[in-house]
Amino acid sequence: MKISVELTLLPLNDDFKISIKSFIKKLRALGFKVLENPMSTQIYGEYDALMSALQDVIKESFENEPSVVLNMKIIKGDRSAYVHSF
Repeated sequence: MKISVELTLLPLNDDFKISIKSFIKKLRALGFKVLENPMSTQIYGEYDALMSALQDVIKESFENEPSVVLNMKIIKGDRSAYVHSF
């Protein structure tokens, strides 16, 4: 089953840009389709493979940050080709 995941990492420290860039680079290296915008990062793939890969990246980010929040939305289906119609 294909899924679309939207992630927003919020490190609660002064060097938040470094942490966010590192997180996005790790997501890009996973081999899934990744789209970015100023507010979040979207990643698309098969449920089992994507969730397993995300678990490792999220855990590593949590271990490296003293305080961090991660917002995640998961949508069933690949929404990477979505084009608004309004």
